[in-house]
Amino acid sequence: MVVLFVAASSFAQTGSLKGIVKDYNTKNSVSFAKLSLEKNGIVVKTVTSDNKGQFNFFKITVGTYTLRVSSVAYILYVDYNIKIKENTELEKIILLRPKQNFVLDEVVVKEDCEEVKDLQLDHCLPQIINKSIVNPSYQYCSPMGVVGDMSYQQVTQNYNTEEYDIINENIFHDVINDPLSTFSIDVDKASYSNLRRFINGNQKPPVDAIRIEEMINYFDYDYPQPKDEHPFSVNMEMNSCPWNSEHELVLIGLQAKIPTEEEIPASNLVFLVDVSGSMSSANKLPLLVQSFKILVEKLRPQDRVAMVVYAGAAGLVLKSTSGNNKKAILKALNSLQSGGSTAGGAGIKLAYKVAVDNFIEGGNNRVILATDGDFNVGQSSNADMERLIIEKRKTGIYLSVLGFGMGNYKDSKMEKLSNAGNGNYAYIDNILEAKKVFGKELWGTLYTVAKDVKIQVEFNPAKVKSYRLIGYENRLLNKEDFNDDKKDAGEIGAGHKVTALYEIIPAGSNENPNNVDPLEYQNTIQVKSNNLMTLKLRYKLPDENKSRLIKKYIKEKKIQSTEVSDNFMFASAVVGFGMLLRNSQFKGDLTFNDVEKLARLAKGKDENGYRAEFITLVEKAELIFAED
Repeated sequence: MVVLFVAASSFAQTGSLKGIVKDYNTKNSVSFAKLSLEKNGIVVKTVTSDNKGQFNFFKITVGTYTLRVSSVAYILYVDYNIKIKENTELEKIILLRPKQNFVLDEVVVKEDCEEVKDLQLDHCLPQIINKSIVNPSYQYCSPMGVVGDMSYQQVTQNYNTEEYDIINENIFHDVINDPLSTFSIDVDKASYSNLRRFINGNQKPPVDAIRIEEMINYFDYDYPQPKDEHPFSVNMEMNSCPWNSEHELVLIGLQAKIPTEEEIPASNLVFLVDVSGSMSSANKLPLLVQSFKILVEKLRPQDRVAMVVYAGAAGLVLKSTSGNNKKAILKALNSLQSGGSTAGGAGIKLAYKVAVDNFIEGGNNRVILATDGDFNVGQSSNADMERLIIEKRKTGIYLSVLGFGMGNYKDSKMEKLSNAGNGNYAYIDNILEAKKVFGKELWGTLYTVAKDVKIQVEFNPAKVKSYRLIGYENRLLNKEDFNDDKKDAGEIGAGHKVTALYEIIPAGSNENPNNVDPLEYQNTIQVKSNNLMTLKLRYKLPDENKSRLIKKYIKEKKIQSTEVSDNFMFASAVVGFGMLLRNSQFKGDLTFNDVEKLARLAKGKDENGYRAEFITLVEKAELIFAED
């Protein structure tokens, strides 16, 4: 890429810088490139080249600056020093070469390459398969194509390359043959805010974006605070299943202790921020900066924050800084801009190094990764990153993940990283969600009160014929894992609530949900017991490696409620909504209208309006799905 600069001075002690951005190979002008002048690591001014590749910096104070140029599909090799003087003209060549194998997914060629030429990508060589492009790879593409008034970058954002891991819905298990159900808790909430983004955009969410446990746990429930030595209370309720009157629902709810702010130890935080080219849209880096500003306002003098960024390379933008120096932290946030490729692995390594260098004994040491998850350079495989994060969590440094954006969002990768790092995973779709995560729920997001929390339920076949755990498909454990303290499980933060529901078929029912013939040679004589089930929980305190056990024998009459609580009804409504969005085989004749009615009955106080928003979302989804 060749950039021709001409500087002219029109005012005393100021100059101007203007020029045209061109492609190194083709010498064509490059539209919508981002150029910034930086001084001492702080961005002084940023401009964008126009549709002819031209740019202008006006009234720049004389001095030495770093000029950075970036654009989609191009690699920035180096930054260049620019000396702006009065009445001085400058000419400077900056070498930027196109990315190899730049990918534009899901473009379809109806007949031949003429469809691609309509996008003015004349230098691209698409791979044609049966007269259509399947995940085409373009080499040396010039991002100058314009469709009407849309830039190439805007065009590419219309193509969806989002990634989600497949979810195979839990089925019913016969109690006689499989009485134990074991799983790790989950306090992540990303799925709900992500599916909200789709529905508010008048789109159906992808089926595998629907994780019902994250939908349930997005909401607040009225569980009592713990009163014993354990860091959370255990609460249970049972009532009729709204979508199948022949079944029952059992609710298990955990409520973590809410400590005072004085009880929460000092935090050593490292913001790890993706500033690659894919983060340039308004719902990515700009929203990310706004979100972190909410967190910064909550910091205490004893808390410390450092900031690492990564694009083509990783770098330290802000050394570890006290929470009472908010001005310096905000200044660093305001200096962030996007451009370049995505060296996610290098960024994570540097962030952990900074966290280790500033480790607080007995404190909350955590890396907070904010990204769209599109790692494509360096140590980028899920397996490599997971191994690195698992190794670091053993030192007491956890990882939380914040997701931003759409189109190229990599949910599957981000969920794995947060699970490996003993942290939380949230998706920020708007500034109100950022306020929820970093305002109302900040210390739950940042401070863990119990780790490796596992639940194991043993059902009594004299009371229960079959059961299925609703959600938690990617949190299932083997029964042997429950007593294995080396097996990782979920964490629960200060004030967090965790809710899980089982759908059960009572003993004596003639229903055979899995259509399996009864076994002929198994002992079906059961110990006489009035217990419905045995509930066991294991957890570790944050600074311990040996688990503690909670064991409860649950009688049906103790949890069978005569009056259905708002907790039970609303959680049931959320489950029903999730099943409809997934078109679950277990949804029965449930409708969106049924879900809406149930949610309205359980709306309760709803001080923050989250339940009211849910009801509106159900109404929108009903209209979207009615189009089929």
